[in-house]
Amino acid sequence: MIGFGERLQAAMQVHGPLCAGIDPHRELLHEWGLDFDLDGLERFAFTCVEAFGGTVAAVKPQSAFFEVFGSAGVAILERVIDALREAGTLTILDAKRGDIGTTMAAYAEAFLGKDAPSAADAITLSPYLGYESLRPAIDLAEQTGRGVFVLGLTSNPEGPTVQHAVREGRSVAATMVQGATTDNAAAAHRSVWGSVGLVIGATVGTAVQDLELDLATMNGPLLAPGIGAQGGTAADVRRVFAGALTQVLPSSSRAVLAAGPQVARLATAVRDESARMAEIVRSAA
Repeated sequence: MIGFGERLQAAMQVHGPLCAGIDPHRELLHEWGLDFDLDGLERFAFTCVEAFGGTVAAVKPQSAFFEVFGSAGVAILERVIDALREAGTLTILDAKRGDIGTTMAAYAEAFLGKDAPSAADAITLSPYLGYESLRPAIDLAEQTGRGVFVLGLTSNPEGPTVQHAVREGRSVAATMVQGATTDNAAAAHRSVWGSVGLVIGATVGTAVQDLELDLATMNGPLLAPGIGAQGGTAADVRRVFAGALTQVLPSSSRAVLAAGPQVARLATAVRDESARMAEIVRSAA
């Protein structure tokens, strides 16, 4: 079985480094001239599917914007994931789940299990009950050929209060990097990426250096929000991801979705954004 990390690595080589977001929040639906209801949600989501499918390395639907409509919204999300799979495009479900024990195991089965309905190729996880609390999801993803992205360093102002905290000489963020490094070690021996990725904001300043995080030897993808519309520059990318630039998968939502609602304009926007992200990463080298 080919793991998620290896599949994502191949997709980035073909399509370039971009993860396009599907974020159907109320304000954006209204900007597209759509009502904030199930019909508007469906039209928005499948316009994105038509524009993004087969053109980018990965697509990241934000689960919350579908869940807000209840089971009918989740049903649309499942159809979106199925349609992107049919288009040959990897999906990263942005759900940020995290818990302990049997509850974490249930989340793992729901999103990553072999019988999970319309399972995405990967899911984001929140590790702040401890990295090892995610073990049921990490292990099940490995078994089913799927992946996880663990929150490592985020750019929200509250993030450092937890992520920069030091215990026994090591920051919380460092434990996340070390956990991913250990879990990806077997893949490193095969010269492919492991399937445990990290979410590292592109606008975290000097935090990677300050906390002495070794992203290069983590041997997995680095999902990087904050480049482009959120202000991240080539200089920021160089500062944050020095030595690990080939692992960076920039995530972009607003810069692309602002081009809607026409499919043709969205398709052009996502191609342009993919080329722009590739240039930012190249110029950071």
